[in-house]
Amino acid sequence: MTFWSKVRLKNLCVDAGQYGLNISAENYVETGVRLLRTTDISSGTLTTTEEGVFVSGLPEARFTLEAGDLLLSRSGTPPGQSYLVRAADAGATFAGYLVRFRPLSSVEPRFLAYVARSEPFQHTIRSESVASTIQNFNAERYANIEFRVPDSVEQCRIADFLDAETARIDEMRHCSQRQVELLGYRFKEFMRQETTVGQGPTTETGVPWMPMMHHRWQLHKVSQEFRTASGTTPTSSDTSYFGGPYPWVNSTDVRDGLIRQVEKSVTKKALLDFSALKVHPAGALVVALYGQGTTKGRVGILGMDSCLNQACCALVPVGRISTEYAYYWFRAHKDGIVAQAVGAGQPNLSQELVRQLRIPAPNVAMQLQITSRLRDVERSTLAQVSQLERRGALLAERRQALITAAVTGQFDVSTASGRNVTDGVTA
Repeated sequence: MTFWSKVRLKNLCVDAGQYGLNISAENYVETGVRLLRTTDISSGTLTTTEEGVFVSGLPEARFTLEAGDLLLSRSGTPPGQSYLVRAADAGATFAGYLVRFRPLSSVEPRFLAYVARSEPFQHTIRSESVASTIQNFNAERYANIEFRVPDSVEQCRIADFLDAETARIDEMRHCSQRQVELLGYRFKEFMRQETTVGQGPTTETGVPWMPMMHHRWQLHKVSQEFRTASGTTPTSSDTSYFGGPYPWVNSTDVRDGLIRQVEKSVTKKALLDFSALKVHPAGALVVALYGQGTTKGRVGILGMDSCLNQACCALVPVGRISTEYAYYWFRAHKDGIVAQAVGAGQPNLSQELVRQLRIPAPNVAMQLQITSRLRDVERSTLAQVSQLERRGALLAERRQALITAAVTGQFDVSTASGRNVTDGVTA
């Protein structure tokens, strides 16, 4: 059996930890030497060149990365993110919130990288992190972390085993995520089919992003079928306007579902002082007019009487289209609707733009049948997504447990198949 000796990280490296370059964002350039940052390695892999930043000129030798270097983040949420520099990354440099450890020639860099991802190593970081405004773990602390290592031959054997097994697990996780994405695409297409073209012949709509509709349905203008209104934001510095009994919906509260709770609320005084702040009834449809990321264009149905801020628009039905039917139609055509956004810099939707939208719809009785089918299919889709996400989480746990078991010598990788490893591994 291979003998494992207890060492500190610094005893396996040619230095005790090198901090990266302290350079501000205004000194980044379009092309030059790639600067690796914590955000570039936070996923465990390196972001693409297109997502990266660069600095001009060759850095000092101590700041130049070589294949086999191990980068560890000393701050962030959480610290302890790691990245093993590849041959393709050689010549790049790294930022000040990263620490580089360069393994001795007698140490297998891949083994060291797996140790850095193991639970005992990460536990040490979590338990010893210095909490101030952000968690921090400096080079000296990293250098003095203790763990057990086998000889170099066994290190290579373990690294080879983990390379193969983690790649297999990663492929299964990727397949699960791809299945989740495909389920989302399929349901979105089902919504479009049900709320736009139905079953049978179609006719043209005159709307470029929604070219066809059921030939017997009618196009209804939102302004004729709904009473619309947006909201406003009371003076943020006046605390007497916030924390009252009236829920106040922001665009971040709108997540393509029933809006049951919100982050903030306003007082009666806010309603009296701001005429644009109205209470909209439960059951109203809310459209996010703008917001970060994919927020713009999302919809939700109020689960309680609520006020809105200016980034949201409420639609209260007064005509021939039900709220739930419109809710599914907006979700099905989010991309087309968002493409109509206007404005310099960050284009936004507006209440007037929403009012001009036209929704194809059958009679109310048929709408109820359609929304019933959509609810059933959505429930089934969400159940499948939940199972796939659970599978992904279990695979991630398995991956972590396998790494920990292998680098701590809980089983002999030379006789393990990987797929049948159970002793000492909790999946």
